[in-house]
Amino acid sequence: MTASTRPLGIMLVAFSALAYSTAGFFTRLIPLDPQTILLYRGIVAGLFIAAFCVVMEGRNALRGAAAIGRPGLLAALCSALATILFINAFRLTSVADVVILFATAPFVTAAISRVVYGVRESRATLIASAVALAGVAIMMGGAGSGRHLLGDLMAIGMTLLMSIMIVIVRQYRQTSMLPAASLSAFLCAALVLPAAAPILPTRRDLLLLVLFGTTQFGLGLILLTLGSRMVSATESALVNSLEVPFAALWVWLAFNEVPAATTIIGGLIVCAAVLAHVLMPRRGYSSSHELPAVRSAVLDRPARQLPCRRASS
Repeated sequence: MTASTRPLGIMLVAFSALAYSTAGFFTRLIPLDPQTILLYRGIVAGLFIAAFCVVMEGRNALRGAAAIGRPGLLAALCSALATILFINAFRLTSVADVVILFATAPFVTAAISRVVYGVRESRATLIASAVALAGVAIMMGGAGSGRHLLGDLMAIGMTLLMSIMIVIVRQYRQTSMLPAASLSAFLCAALVLPAAAPILPTRRDLLLLVLFGTTQFGLGLILLTLGSRMVSATESALVNSLEVPFAALWVWLAFNEVPAATTIIGGLIVCAAVLAHVLMPRRGYSSSHELPAVRSAVLDRPARQLPCRRASS
């Protein structure tokens, strides 16, 4: 990550959070069960991301897909499983539990990066992550507490899997993981197929499913995959926490559900934590520091040719 690419990376992840935050909006508008929605959304998003790669890379698109290797396959699997766990966790536990557990993602990514790759995150990023987590906790303070172990375990698993995916995308930033993003969407559809009811939707529902798959899931994955290559894994997870206040804003604007005072206060705290971190003067060009042994073993090896030229950092 360099000083010139970091602002672009933060902007891409922030817009990814904005795209992801519309999930509740679309889910309320589409009168289908969650597994069927995931099926159609995964197919549409997979095709959308694949088309994006073809437009960007042309004849080299297949070569780019083959270049993701085992790390890309692991990232795709983690992303697909995390998506399924995320939706089903809401059915088995409270929204507050799911959201607060997911807000711990910056700390989980920091731990994974430290243990596996020796990346030491800056104190400023960790402090901002803690403030954002506090903001999310305040937002959900008024939500129901109906705690259920299985749903909480799903939320924890989702957080762990998303953190692994973000770390992989960041660590293997020399290779574009956009093909892995497309694969993850198709994997998500394939995994939920046995539990889905793939009936022919109405024209209205089909239009909403196409918009859901392209603007929320497809575009969100593209922006997150590109942006996570330009900022540290922990910083990416921190900026992605903007999804929580954005989601409350969409529901307010679309369904006239006025948020509680705690939701507004907590959302402002999350936004302030991310904004303060982004605007904070930085002494160096990186928000994380690799241990020398890991730097020489992982980062100083010859970089492979990027399959998607415009996605390079």
